[in-house]
Amino acid sequence: MNEELNRLTGNKNIINYIKAQRLAWFGHVNLMPDNSMVKKVYELSPTLTRSLGRPKTRWEDDVKSDITNMKITNWRDCIRKRPKWKEFV
Repeated sequence: MNEELNRLTGNKNIINYIKAQRLAWFGHVNLMPDNSMVKKVYELSPTLTRSLGRPKTRWEDDVKSDITNMKITNWRDCIRKRPKWKEFV
């Protein structure tokens, strides 16, 4: 199993690989047109309330923490300038 993961990721650190893929998908979704189904689902705001207790972390929370940890301040502008965003991913 580890050998297969190493082969798929090219012997990269799996954590960094996952973060890079997550940021790549985040940039892709943000570049989609507003009428795209994927973007509509991403921007969907559920009407239900959350259960009691500590809130579960969402995918978007992980992306925002990755952006903060990488010290990317103007990520919206970086996404629009695709070559600049590719530097981070």
